[in-house]
Amino acid sequence: MQTGVDPKQKNELEAMIRHSQRIVFFGGAGVSTESGIPDFRSAKGLYSRQRPADDPPAETILSHHFLLEHPRDFYRFYRDSILHPNALPNPAHFRLARLEAEGKLLAVVTQNIDGLHQAAGSKRVLELHGSVHRNYCLACRKPYDLAAVLAVPGVPSCDCGGLIRPDVVLYEESLDEQVVRQAIQAISQADLLIVGGTSLTVYPAAGLVTGYRHGMLVIINQSPTPLDEKARLVIRAPIGAAFAEPQ
Repeated sequence: MQTGVDPKQKNELEAMIRHSQRIVFFGGAGVSTESGIPDFRSAKGLYSRQRPADDPPAETILSHHFLLEHPRDFYRFYRDSILHPNALPNPAHFRLARLEAEGKLLAVVTQNIDGLHQAAGSKRVLELHGSVHRNYCLACRKPYDLAAVLAVPGVPSCDCGGLIRPDVVLYEESLDEQVVRQAIQAISQADLLIVGGTSLTVYPAAGLVTGYRHGMLVIINQSPTPLDEKARLVIRAPIGAAFAEPQ
């Protein structure tokens, strides 16, 4: 895989950004790997890690029924593998925040749950899979922040005794319909859609961009995606390198 960006492609990307007024960025796990957060499906990703033979698959642990039936095992895996409270935004996050501040970026649509876009300064972030920074009691719906989950070693519980769960979309659960509607609206308004750090194989999230026909499409990903042939520009490089501020 490449580690740098072809200068000609970089110049083409910057020209497209300069001439666009309604940019939408659709991002996946690859946006956060440069911040030290592993992805899920690559050779070095979370699902490829060696784990005890008697442990359930990661997809099972990160499911709705497993959280309810085995909350202690769920939270052990969640803390060890999903939470990265010390991760910091990388150049891609900061560039997107600046584009929004300049009035050129309509929204960030993300599959990530780490909150790094907001940490970099982005305001309109549509989190398709929720956020680790939001948690709530299943019994009384009282909200809790990430600090409340990190403050206890075992299963976090509410003042009322109910189970606190993260406001993230687990396996067996549906995406938030309101967030999906907002994402569809933003993408439909874009004159430039930049898809970065995602293989576009995780549905239904990936389905939000497959029908994009309203403007220019750019793909920035280190491996091929199903939409490469439809893109005006395809960059095979890390998202931070591709999105670095022009010199």
